[in-house]
Amino acid sequence: MIRGQKETVKLARKLRADMTPPEIVLWQALRQRPGGHKFRRQHPAGIYVLDFFCSHARLAIEVDGRAHESPNVIAKDAARSRFLREQGVATMRIPAKLVLEDIEAVVRRLVQICDERLEGMKGSPLPHPAGGPPPRSGEDS
Repeated sequence: MIRGQKETVKLARKLRADMTPPEIVLWQALRQRPGGHKFRRQHPAGIYVLDFFCSHARLAIEVDGRAHESPNVIAKDAARSRFLREQGVATMRIPAKLVLEDIEAVVRRLVQICDERLEGMKGSPLPHPAGGPPPRSGEDS
């Protein structure tokens, strides 16, 4: 399990109370454990707080609004993804607009990714991102 520092844990608790509308919509779907996968919300990971995290599949899920389009935020997101990759965690970035427009498709895709990652992990302690196909648009392995 990837964990966060004490300050990050405090921030994660605060963020759980201040979720954005797209995060709330996605959490309502993910808390039902689609595909049998358990997700955590606002999960501390090192110095970062992940929007959602499936520990078993080692998948971080980030809901990106318009703020994630600025060069400064793009660089920070890349650093976060790099840190997570070093921990054996893949990152799936989902546009907030897509969450609001088609939550069922988003959840189906997340279940599919979790299933694929778990299948790839059989017999190995960590996933091997280089062993599979390249990530689809919006995915970072």
